[in-house]
Amino acid sequence: MTRKTYSQLAQEAAERIEEIMPWDVPDFLAANPDALLLDIRERDEFARAHIAGSLNVPRGILESAAEWDYAETEPALVTARDKPVVIICRSGNRSALAAEVLEQMGFENVRSVKLGIKGWNDADLDLVDTSGAAIEGDDAMPLIEIQPRPEQRDPARD
Repeated sequence: MTRKTYSQLAQEAAERIEEIMPWDVPDFLAANPDALLLDIRERDEFARAHIAGSLNVPRGILESAAEWDYAETEPALVTARDKPVVIICRSGNRSALAAEVLEQMGFENVRSVKLGIKGWNDADLDLVDTSGAAIEGDDAMPLIEIQPRPEQRDPARD
């Protein structure tokens, strides 16, 4: 079996699913009022900056959140199998993988936001913090783009 990197897996998934550009999402949501905007970043990422009205289901619990009878069950997600679901993460990699999984689970109309919340912010679209207060675009980037710690960096690249 060939070893693949995370980037390769995400890129391959992106080729198999439908993607939407961040700046197209507001119009898509306006045209599809029953759509679910699903943010699959971790809880702490979501708390720092997110799109108002999005549902946070971290990628690690996505499958159980999308089914009834689990502690992680999210009814809004479970009942969205026949509705448009727009998935966003930080850069579009996790959301591509998540879109592929939801399609395998029977979700019929799934899109991944290419470029993720970083692209959303770059397009000067609105973000909020946990209190619902608006975050200015320039102020959002350090909240979104957390850099790896020294021990997380590949020693072969130094």
